[in-house]
Amino acid sequence: MVSQNGGSEVKSKRVLFGTDGVRDVANKGGMTPEMALRLGRAFILFLMEKEGVPRPRIVMGRDTRRSGMMLEGALAAGMTSAGAEVLSIGVIPTPGVSCAVKSLGVNGGAVISASHNPAEYNGIKFLDRDGCKLSDEAELSIEEYIGDNLTDDWRPTGASVGEVHSRPELVQNYAKHLAALPRCGVLPGKVAFDCAHGAEGVVMPLLIEMLGWNCPLIAVSSNGMNINDDAGVMHMEHLENYVTHFNCRLGFAFDGDADRVLAADARGRIIDGDILLWVLARWLLSQGLLGSGVVVTVMSNMALEGHLEREGIKVFRCPVGDRYVLDAMRHSGARLGGEQSGHIIADAFTSTGDGLCTALLFLKALSDLGEDPDTLVDRFGRYPQKLTNLPLREHETPDMEQVNAIAGVAQKRIEGTGRIFIRPSGTEPLLRILVEARETNLVEEVSRILVEELKDYCG
Repeated sequence: MVSQNGGSEVKSKRVLFGTDGVRDVANKGGMTPEMALRLGRAFILFLMEKEGVPRPRIVMGRDTRRSGMMLEGALAAGMTSAGAEVLSIGVIPTPGVSCAVKSLGVNGGAVISASHNPAEYNGIKFLDRDGCKLSDEAELSIEEYIGDNLTDDWRPTGASVGEVHSRPELVQNYAKHLAALPRCGVLPGKVAFDCAHGAEGVVMPLLIEMLGWNCPLIAVSSNGMNINDDAGVMHMEHLENYVTHFNCRLGFAFDGDADRVLAADARGRIIDGDILLWVLARWLLSQGLLGSGVVVTVMSNMALEGHLEREGIKVFRCPVGDRYVLDAMRHSGARLGGEQSGHIIADAFTSTGDGLCTALLFLKALSDLGEDPDTLVDRFGRYPQKLTNLPLREHETPDMEQVNAIAGVAQKRIEGTGRIFIRPSGTEPLLRILVEARETNLVEEVSRILVEELKDYCG
């Protein structure tokens, strides 16, 4: 299989929005306070004109980056200048904003976060009234509002100007929501949680107190510049070393806004999103909550498909990005979906990727299924994969027809035993090259050939 991303035609027309909102180095490029203000106004005007909401109410949250408060003020100013009521939570995971949107019955959400990116980056993403990320079409409409100078002339005055209300108690409400999820009665042993110096750090202490658990928490504190720094899902060696050194039974790591989770077993081996989906799918099937099957992205290992099909579970493939996972779930009737990277949605419990929800359900699934987490990696038996990120020239989009032509030649070398998948990143100037096959030597050889040829083409 050779493909660029499988995204819709609308996606290719967007300029500001990537696969996870608007993201750039904070205070320059596409993520300045001025841009945040314009995005806030555009989002509210979109809700008023396209959705017919006369005075939108929006829940807003952010992660722990130093630039977050700067952008928070600008985004709130933009939304209130268009007449919105903004409920500002402060630091909270992205799924916490989603939870608040649904529980309060407001018109949408706004999250200031660059997720797994380093501290100098930041971003803005919007949620709809169901707490889900906006569709490509909605984001395109917002971009059109930003480019329409006539929208700057429409400004409410007096009592029509919007308001900002501080709602920090919504962090505790989110923790209560998590505590009410199905959970195992007794933990399988010592379980550690790596909060990546991110938004999860404000929730985990509340949650483990509510659950009565005695769990080690690592990378909890934040100074605004250490988010994702040598911790979390981007640096799994941090959790791996902790788990093995302190004799933990299991460990979980999150990213900066806690919508992703990966795990490590007692031997420090990574339990990725594919293995989490494999276990959760079987548990949800036993609970009658799986629907028509499981949605996975084109990046998921071929071994996952084989395991699920042997269990009689249908698998649906979709493009990379949790918004596309959710869209495929809605169209297929599947009630579980996710990515190898740890974005997982179990729609009986959440409407967006939620790392902590996934971790709690995974612990419950292990308990109910009688699974030994230390056997999962060996039993899964993944096909060897190699993912290479090839830097692109700044502000340049590669000609994917040419890229696919180059990849098509390499595909013939692994026909019937593996696949090649190539796509430009939706958040960084990178071309992602995935090679997967039954034999490691073949994966290495084909990957090397591809990278060399595409390096000359992409620069």
